[in-house]
Amino acid sequence: MKRIARFSKVSFEQFLGAYKDDFGGTDEEIRTVYDSIRLPKRATAGSAGYDFYTPVSIHLEPGQTVKIPTGIRAKMESDWVLMIFPRSGLGFKFRLQLNNTVGVIDSDYYDSDNEGHIFIKITNDSNEGKVVDVAKGGGFAQGVFLPYGITEDDDTTDERNGGFGSTG
Repeated sequence: MKRIARFSKVSFEQFLGAYKDDFGGTDEEIRTVYDSIRLPKRATAGSAGYDFYTPVSIHLEPGQTVKIPTGIRAKMESDWVLMIFPRSGLGFKFRLQLNNTVGVIDSDYYDSDNEGHIFIKITNDSNEGKVVDVAKGGGFAQGVFLPYGITEDDDTTDERNGGFGSTG
């Protein structure tokens, strides 16, 4: 198996600002959350997906949405991409969905202004009235690394300098 990437945490300062925007709290409370962040891991040797763990407990009624600052970044080789999906069981049982359907984390996102901080926005899209609860530290999404190619006539030379939507 080819090893092409490494997960790490963003700086506390980056996480602090992102977390306060979405959840509030004191710097001390957020430091405790930050210190408890778990890097994504595969559950088994045969798993393709790396489980992302929520830094806070999540409770979503049908139709509710939450944006989760994971505190995670991914450094990968330039011809790879990290695709983010909901964990299979949560999607199947509760219709938990990513708001952008599939998250695409490009290799140059790591060096963006926000340190490549991966945010995951999810919605409980249950049409059966089911509530989604994920305990702090529970897996809620999964990331799969995939190689990609470009066209023979590709001449793109622009470089990323920001986060979401920075490439146009």
